[in-house]
Formats: sequence, C-alpha cells, structure tokens
Amino acid sequence: MPCLPEMKYPLLVAVSFTIAACAPEQSTAPDSDSAAPTTSTYTINSNTVAPTPVTPALGTPSGNVLALEGFGDLRIGQLVPASSNWTERGAQTSDACRTISSPDYPGVYAIIEQGMVRRITAGQNSSVRLSENIGVGSTEKEVLKSFPGFRAEPHKYVASPAKYLTAPNAASGDSALRFEIGADGRVNLIHVGMMPVLGYVEGCA
Repeated sequence: MPCLPEMKYPLLVAVSFTIAACAPEQSTAPDSDSAAPTTSTYTINSNTVAPTPVTPALGTPSGNVLALEGFGDLRIGQLVPASSNWTERGAQTSDACRTISSPDYPGVYAIIEQGMVRRITAGQNSSVRLSENIGVGSTEKEVLKSFPGFRAEPHKYVASPAKYLTAPNAASGDSALRFEIGADGRVNLIHVGMMPVLGYVEGCA
C-alpha cells in the first residue's frame, strides 16, 4: 500500500504532512565514538559539586555501618532529613549546638550546628561498626592495624593508656574519623565528622 493515497489533497500542507509521516525514523542515539563520558555529581546544601574522593575503606553508610559520609539517613555536612526519626531528646546544653538520637540505634548520637550534621558518635551499648569490623570494645591494636597513621593524643580525663586516635587529615575540612581509647586499651567511642566538632570532648563542647 503506497504511503501517499491516490486521491489528491487540495492542500499542500496535507501532502507535506503525509510525506513526513511516511519518512523513516532517524535514530537519535549518539554515535558511540563521539558520545561524551558522563561524570556523576552529588549535592550538598543545594549546590551541585564534583565528586570528592572518600576513603574507600569506610564505604557508604548502610545498615549498621558507620562511614565517613554518615550513618543511616544522616549525612555529614547536610540537613537532617524531614522524614528522619533522629530528633532531640532530653535537655540541650546550647542553642547553637544540639544533639539528636534515634530509637533505632541505641548508643549513637549526632551533633547539629547551624542546622547541619557535624558529627556522628557511636558509644557504649552501640553495635555500630566500621566496615573494617571495628566497633566499641575493639582493641587499640586492632584500630592501629587498620589505621596505622592515626595521631595519638592524651585523653583529657582518663590516664594513660587512654588516648584519642585521630585521622591525620582531620584538619582538612573533610569528614574524618576519631577514636577514644579507654584505660583498658579498648575503644570507648567512635566519632565521624568535621573539625572542630570532631574534636569536642564533652558532647557539644
């Protein structure tokens, strides 16, 4: 059956429309050799920026794993999601610095400053661990085996061998990792966040 019907259309516009309808479709897919590579981006505070390399060892927040990026639905440097069940519980010591927690994760709390998540801490009664399987109760030896370059500092309140072990790049402004080692030589607290909040020794101070 021909594309153009045998009857003649009185209008040129109608003929043009029929010819266009019968024309073969042209592929819109770009030539594989000329296709430009794509680069993924992420958004923080509504500003799209190029991806920033993150220590692969800590992975991406999921399940019960604490990562440099955050934990659960919390992300370091971002607002608490409106749908999150992380919220303030109990008395707060400051209007500028607040702490939030979730009933889903006992022993874990986050510090909020200027509305943004600045630090996430896993403490006593917490089963949260890093992807290296280090958590509260792990030994200092186990920590240093996975993080040999961490800087040791005396603990502010507990005598040696208690100490702080902090990532060497903590002052760079990126999210970093810090351990608090107790007098028994084991991890008491694990912090992920940005300085100076990462180094707070009394919650919001």
